[in-house]
Amino acid sequence: MEDLLAARWQMAVSLGFHIIFACIGMVMPFFMATSHYQYLKTKKPLYKDLTKAWSKGVAIFFVTGAVSGTVLSFELGLLWPKFMLHAGPIFGMPFSLEGTAFFIEAIALGFFLYGWDRFSPWFHWFTGVVVGISGLASGILVVAANAWMNSPAGFDFVDGQYLNVDPIAAMFNDAWFSQALHMTLAAFVSTGFAVAGIHAYMMLKGKNVEFHRMAFVIALLFGGVAAILQPISGDISAKDIAVRQPAKLAAMEAHFETGKSVPLIIGGLPDVKNKKVDYAIEIPGALSFLAHGDFDAEVIGLDQFPEEDHPPVMVTHIAFQIMVGLGMALVGLSLLFFFSRWKKKEWLDARWFLWLFVLGTPLGFIALEAGWTVTEVGRQPWIIYGVLRTEDAVSPIPGIVYSLFLFVGIYVSLAVVVTFLLIRQIKAVPDSLRKASDPKENPFPSNS
Repeated sequence: MEDLLAARWQMAVSLGFHIIFACIGMVMPFFMATSHYQYLKTKKPLYKDLTKAWSKGVAIFFVTGAVSGTVLSFELGLLWPKFMLHAGPIFGMPFSLEGTAFFIEAIALGFFLYGWDRFSPWFHWFTGVVVGISGLASGILVVAANAWMNSPAGFDFVDGQYLNVDPIAAMFNDAWFSQALHMTLAAFVSTGFAVAGIHAYMMLKGKNVEFHRMAFVIALLFGGVAAILQPISGDISAKDIAVRQPAKLAAMEAHFETGKSVPLIIGGLPDVKNKKVDYAIEIPGALSFLAHGDFDAEVIGLDQFPEEDHPPVMVTHIAFQIMVGLGMALVGLSLLFFFSRWKKKEWLDARWFLWLFVLGTPLGFIALEAGWTVTEVGRQPWIIYGVLRTEDAVSPIPGIVYSLFLFVGIYVSLAVVVTFLLIRQIKAVPDSLRKASDPKENPFPSNS
């Protein structure tokens, strides 16, 4: 049991770090390509400066994501050998294709970083777009593999044997679309608001305001649209989970007893022993409607499953509430931003407005981590849902707890290095502004 707990904690820490690096690496190239497009259309030097600044960030997160992802691949074999023994031949295809997308991304990024003044301007821009598309494809392919763990497909399980393997059916399992859609939007939301918040803070500091305003607007155009679409994606996911993983939905909603016209619970603390939820707000019939499109529909509760098959209700429910609550807060900020762009452009320079987005900087990533907690903890006690239990897949090698400290150290070190590099990059003065203030570049800086 100690080894199982250590293995799960190690994977939780590793995934918790990697998902941040991966999401930023997936989304930032699109910001970079957008600012580059604006530069090619307008010829404003600040857009070129912004493109180069963001390209350096893309390079940092590409390398960091590659390192953290490689560590994860080692951990799968080290910590979960029985899982990989059975699962590897079945869901290996998306991982193989992800490797192909990764190499395309690496080649395109090299072209983009070293292609300034070497390629034609529009071909150079196109290489940046390829970086974004291939990075996004990598993320979707990895999520497809995770979706297979939630919705096993592409094989027959007979007498403990995995037979008639169909890798295509495994990759395009019933959960892949809803998970890929939700995860992709979450990546744009979390990265968009984090980047916008950082640039809003620099605007408040009065540092290179026009430069940071450009970055702020581009980041929120992506993050804001994704945030508004995310509730639709969440509804698709909830309806899917209600059919495929009713125990997970019951844990998410702390729904203990099967019934009709089930209320939606907002907040609250589950009392698992007495099978109730304290301090919750209830919306009559709303859970039945959200799960099945009918206010009178029956929703399966945890009472329909053996207790040993119940997910951890407290953790799953609270993580779900955090994800939804923060997601709705970001929807509100998105609507505020688009309203300001439409009717109140002066708000973009108002301190109260910028402070709202500074405070919103971490919210997307907190919601992202909470969502992954729901996905992974809500699947327990299964590592392959309904087929292989987590406790049966863990490595029998003693001393796993020591590797926990080693890998935590690796990820903490990566986080420190990346933070240092990003702070230095954010504080850097754009080339065009530095040249404008350099007497050698501009011997007549006055308005004469």
